[in-house]
Amino acid sequence: MTHERQSRVEQLVHSALALGEKQRSEFLERNCGGDESLRREIESLLAFSSDAEKFMEIPAVELAAAALADEKGMQESSGLHGFAGQTISHYRVLSQLGSGGMGVVYEAEDIRLGRRVALKFLPDDLVRDQTALQRFEREARAASALNHPSICTIYEVEEYDHQPVIVMELLEGQSLKERIRQGPITTDEVLDIGIQLSDALEAAHGKGIIHRDLKPANIFVVGQGRVKILDFGLAKVLRTVVAEDESQEESLTLEGAIPGTTPYMSPQQACGEDIDVRSDLFSLGVVIFELATGQRPFARKNRVLTIDAILNAEPPAPSSLNPALPLEFDGIVAKALEKDLKRRYQHASEIRDELQQLKRRTESGQFTTTTRRPSKLKRNRWISIAAAGVIVLASLTSIYLRSHSAPKLTNQDTIVLADFTNSTGDPVFDGTLRQGMVVQLEQSPFLSLMSDERVRQTLGLMGKSADTRLTPDIALEICERIGSAAVLDGSIANLGTQYVLGLRAKSCRTGGVLDEEQVQSSRKEDVLNALSQAATKFRTRIGESLTSIREHDTPLAQATTPSLDALKAYSAARKITFSEGFVPAIPFLKRAIEIDPNFSMAYAELGLDYSSIGESVLAIENTTKAYQLRDHANDRERFFITTLYDRQVTGNLEKAHQTLELWAQTYPRDLDAHGLLSGFSSQGTGRYEQSIEEGRKALEIDPDFAPGYLNPAFSYFWLDRVDEATTLVKRASERNLQMAELFALRYYIGFLKGDPAEMAAAAAASKNKPGAEDWIIYSQALVAARSGQLQLARRLSLGAMNLAQQLGERERAAAYEAGEAVWEALFGNPSAARKSALAALARSKGRDTEYAAGFALAIAEDLPRARAIATDLEKRFPEDTSVKFNYLPTLRALFALHDGSPERSIQILQTAAPYDFAVPPIAFNTFFGSLYPAWVRGEAYLAEHDGTAAAQEFEKILNHRGLVAADPVGALARLQLARAYAIAGDKGKASSAYQDFLQVWKAADLDIRILKQARDEYARLQ
Repeated sequence: MTHERQSRVEQLVHSALALGEKQRSEFLERNCGGDESLRREIESLLAFSSDAEKFMEIPAVELAAAALADEKGMQESSGLHGFAGQTISHYRVLSQLGSGGMGVVYEAEDIRLGRRVALKFLPDDLVRDQTALQRFEREARAASALNHPSICTIYEVEEYDHQPVIVMELLEGQSLKERIRQGPITTDEVLDIGIQLSDALEAAHGKGIIHRDLKPANIFVVGQGRVKILDFGLAKVLRTVVAEDESQEESLTLEGAIPGTTPYMSPQQACGEDIDVRSDLFSLGVVIFELATGQRPFARKNRVLTIDAILNAEPPAPSSLNPALPLEFDGIVAKALEKDLKRRYQHASEIRDELQQLKRRTESGQFTTTTRRPSKLKRNRWISIAAAGVIVLASLTSIYLRSHSAPKLTNQDTIVLADFTNSTGDPVFDGTLRQGMVVQLEQSPFLSLMSDERVRQTLGLMGKSADTRLTPDIALEICERIGSAAVLDGSIANLGTQYVLGLRAKSCRTGGVLDEEQVQSSRKEDVLNALSQAATKFRTRIGESLTSIREHDTPLAQATTPSLDALKAYSAARKITFSEGFVPAIPFLKRAIEIDPNFSMAYAELGLDYSSIGESVLAIENTTKAYQLRDHANDRERFFITTLYDRQVTGNLEKAHQTLELWAQTYPRDLDAHGLLSGFSSQGTGRYEQSIEEGRKALEIDPDFAPGYLNPAFSYFWLDRVDEATTLVKRASERNLQMAELFALRYYIGFLKGDPAEMAAAAAASKNKPGAEDWIIYSQALVAARSGQLQLARRLSLGAMNLAQQLGERERAAAYEAGEAVWEALFGNPSAARKSALAALARSKGRDTEYAAGFALAIAEDLPRARAIATDLEKRFPEDTSVKFNYLPTLRALFALHDGSPERSIQILQTAAPYDFAVPPIAFNTFFGSLYPAWVRGEAYLAEHDGTAAAQEFEKILNHRGLVAADPVGALARLQLARAYAIAGDKGKASSAYQDFLQVWKAADLDIRILKQARDEYARLQ
């Protein structure tokens, strides 16, 4: 039997099993058509429940088949869509990869983006089946709302021949089902896969989506153990993240059928009850049980017995089937498979955290297998004895060291902070105490901790993964490699009912112990206070002055949170931000705030994360809350919160700049102070030289500090010092720093140099880089628009918007659409401009989107809407530097111009003059919008027939190529300059400027009105 035919048989058997005899006959008549052999085969299988049970694990529509070699010849014999060689939208179909009961998958090439994708269609015989269509579209809606490395990415949904086509990530590998069949799987691989799956479910559940059919056949294994969850076609939407008509829920399955696959169902699902995320957690427990043992915990002879086992039977311990498994693994699986919802895990993150902790213990050898299982009483006794021994030894060592003068650190030294060794068995201390120590030591102006980013870079040079545990030995090696002065490691252990905290500092040069501290806490709730005491003692003995300590020594519970659980969530968020990005870290910050609503730094980090993904409204909300709670922070954190507040909420860049300068003065070796000072507070006020200098200071402290390259590189670019910008981009690349902004900057450097090969190389390097790929595509749209190729620009802009939207960057997508509205307005297409502007505003009411949309509407003469936007900006951002001195003057000058008062327009723009060459935030995020005050000022002078003054304004635009980049006004400025020279009576310069414009627009679309006008004007001039 071919794979395709078997998939079809499996689907029909699976569906028919749930029907009564009469319904089953009608079902087969409808679905088998005239294929009598197919019907007889299905009926014979249905006659024997034990045989029929073999088909209960049905892949609903999986990409796993795409990787099997024997699928390659399927398109010749399948009779299904013959699409190979055709072009569908902007996808060229290459070959059929596979098919299942609910879909046919093709490999295709995205012509526009130059990447391989998978296209999924419904089989021919189900195209007219409304139930199948509903399920197919639901899969697309549910999965497209998700963005996670362990979930198959849905790029978009196209329509072809009146049916939906899902465009998705092309995967290479095999299904987890196939992997299990191949033989034993190591404990490390089991834990790794379990961690990835639970993290992916946490992301899906955070979007309000339940999978409902999690099983090995719906999980794909790609390179080096990375897994991807497929097929959200049975997903149940809990909230409104993905729209769903609940009244259609039952219509998506046949009458009496239960969505899902029996051996992997939760008890609640098997009973047909309403389910929540905990149903997926039960299914996850089944999957990792099977992964670890090769057996399903509840599999029985037939479906009825399997459901009975799910409801009533207790599964065996996994370690009884696989003695190599740690005993702790049994407990994790047992809790996942709890039949009582309240006793089961409540969140996928809980399973992930426990699997991660177990993985760390297995890597260090701190776990127990079935071959060595001492009694609980005996284990506890030996742990207490060992802890007591460690404490006595530490005390004797400390006494000895203090009787001898140990060398002290200087204010030029740096420290590498290792992870704490947790011997208590309580996971709440894992990662939490190190983060607490970071907070305590970072408030010292004397000490300087090696940044986590530089630690990760060094781990990479050592051939280790970025999330490698920083044991004292590994931390010491890092310290030696980067020339730091000392390693600080810590520990926590039990001594009876007491908690004992220890700190030890070792010289990286000599290996000698510089200091040791030990404090005790009688209660778990007081451990953070004990940690603060230990940190203060360490700072005193390592060389910091008592005056400095008195001024900057806020206890940890006050500086962050008194809750260990909240600090643990915050610590996890910080780590995830660096390793995986801003979006995956957000749920952890929300969790920290749920536990402690007064956790100011958690609000601040959440505000920063939202700002970084373009969610300005949420960024403002959380940053404001952080500012209101800033008394719950130490001095350094208050600098950070206040800076963030002025940058993201009030927008007062001058105040933010003053705060940053005081921060850098108080903490001269603080990377964040110099990094932020080199960023937008300087660039948004035109202080480019200071930006460059602050970046240099940051790199002196840490040569792997990404903003130290990024911010000065942009400042050089905006100053038209392209060679110096290029040098910094290359230096950052040599250190493997891959920020989205650097890809974009590399592209524009190629543009300014007239180097298409460099532009193409930057675009190719940005592929599949979140935040970079959409930015480059939009940049290509700007380049096309600048040359008058509007049709191409619109297609590229749409691609960039869709990609940004898929990444959850709604505000960036809105800014792209607003940018399109601007060029449509400038090119004389008012209807298209209004349409794009209103669509952008429907996506977001962020400050920069509103401004760009208002600018487009004003030029398109939709003055009522444009005036309303100006009023809203003034009301919402009364202190905002960019709004006061750029956005509002530009909009109001346009209003005056339309009212027939160019002199009033010029007068309004006087307030913008001091910031003419500062980069506005819209340009910082999208590369369009700079020098618009100069543009409008030039238009006003043209309206006054002052050709000389108008020419000076348009020359400003042409003489600052870095600020303008590929903004279409850079091309139109040539046309307006020609008109200005013509008014001034200089025919020679006017003729030259017309020629320049027509050369830039030599490949322009022929139907653009201003192109026709320019040609007519140039002809009359001759």
